Amino acid sequence: MKRFLRCLGACGALLLGAAALPAQAFDLNDLQRQLQATPVVRGQFVQQKFLRSLPQPLTSNGAFVLSSQYGLLWELRVPLFQDLLITPEGMFRRADGGKWQALPQQIGSGRETRLFLAVLAGDTRGLQDNFDMQVSGSASAWQLVMTPKSALLKQIFQDIRINGGKLVDRIELRETQGDRTVMEMKNARADNKLDADETRDFAP
Repeated sequence: MKRFLRCLGACGALLLGAAALPAQAFDLNDLQRQLQATPVVRGQFVQQKFLRSLPQPLTSNGAFVLSSQYGLLWELRVPLFQDLLITPEGMFRRADGGKWQALPQQIGSGRETRLFLAVLAGDTRGLQDNFDMQVSGSASAWQLVMTPKSALLKQIFQDIRINGGKLVDRIELRETQGDRTVMEMKNARADNKLDADETRDFAP
């Protein structure tokens, strides 16, 4: 009996020692590798804009296609029907006849376009130039909090909060004046390549 108790005590000590060992942390490099492992992501989105001046949020929804090589196709369906294309070169709107029409670039809008693409694609290295970044959680359930560094971005954003697992699930942009935008990605699925129609769409 005494031998059994000694063995039990020794096993308990080993278990406690193992529990005290630090677990492998999920960091920014892990997050970038995980998100960039999928060249194409498709799904639906619901976007809500919460404005201090309005009692109810402004809601829109539609579908999206994210290509790590080409950019983002944003197909708005409610409250209006409009297709937008966001690439590193700029933003485009589908005009009558199916042709893409470049939208005017205001001062700073190019940076915002690249920021939006980087957020969705999980380009943490590119984002670190403009934000302090803190990731928490695990590969299956993580949160990334981005706090702006530059004076210009601090005038716009309080912070940006991104949640996800294998893919991005939710993005919340909190503005300094109190407004915020929440985007939820629904039924997102990964693929290795674009289909023929999408390939044509990514050629403005």
